[in-house]
Amino acid sequence: MTIKWKDNLSDQLCAAFLLMENEEEMYAFLEDIATIGEIKALSQRLEVATQLSRGLTYPQIAQKTGASTATISRVKKCLEHGTNGYNIVIERLEAKSKNK
Repeated sequence: MTIKWKDNLSDQLCAAFLLMENEEEMYAFLEDIATIGEIKALSQRLEVATQLSRGLTYPQIAQKTGASTATISRVKKCLEHGTNGYNIVIERLEAKSKNK
C-alpha cells in the first residue's frame, strides 16, 4: 500500500523551503523545524548520493560518511529508481561549486 504523503501540509512545507532566501535563513528554519539528528541524517543521505554518483563503493562511502550499508542501499535505490530529486540537487550543487 502506497502512503499518500503529498497534501496541503507537505505543499506548505515545500513552499516554506522555497521561501528561504539564503543559507542563514535555511539554517534557522531547519533548526526550528527538525532535530539536529534529523538534519544530520538528511545531510548524510545527500553526501551518500553524491559519493555514489562519483562511483565510490559501499565500503568507501561507509568509511567517509559513517552511513550504514542499509542507508547506502536505500539511497542507491532512489538514485536508480526514484524521482530524480537527488540527481537534480547533485548536478546543481556541482554547477554552483564550479561557478565559485
